[in-house]
Amino acid sequence: MIQLDPKSTALVLIDLQKGILGYPLVPRTGAQILDIGKALAARFREAGAPVVLVNVRWSDDGGDVPGQNVDAPHQRPEGGYPAGWADLVEGLPRPGDILITKKQWGAFYGTELDLQLRRRGIKTIVLGGVATNFGVESTARQAWEYGYDLVIVEDATASASVELHEMSLKHIMTRIARVAPGAGITFMKV
Repeated sequence: MIQLDPKSTALVLIDLQKGILGYPLVPRTGAQILDIGKALAARFREAGAPVVLVNVRWSDDGGDVPGQNVDAPHQRPEGGYPAGWADLVEGLPRPGDILITKKQWGAFYGTELDLQLRRRGIKTIVLGGVATNFGVESTARQAWEYGYDLVIVEDATASASVELHEMSLKHIMTRIARVAPGAGITFMKV
């Protein structure tokens, strides 16, 4: 059981958006991740802790997609992404939530996420979303480098394969965070 102070803790959910939750995911489906994310967000809001919803979106011309020379470059669909691809799923955002749009895997670089968290006195980030080994892991690594305590909600993450999901959780996340199921996270009475 991990007990957290709601005054210094925020929930950050990565890429719970229409276009990404539709991909084939394991060990949970996009619908399962969304249900868990909604339940976590409701618990955090009830406790008075900030909820941060992060999506990824690029310009229509793709000019802001990272373009380094790599063996497996980002593959944009011919004609661009469909309308609504980057929109957060209906029923997830609520008034008062912090909305962050990123242009790469991690949610800190090039966004105001760190500023929004620090100005609210946040010291601990509870993190979930898709994909475990891309957006979630990149955000976790950046948060760790910024000095945040991290809790990764294992049952609020998924990836394209069980191997990628488990590799990230077992070999990376445990070195920079605590990994726990959502039911194992509680709030202190303040």
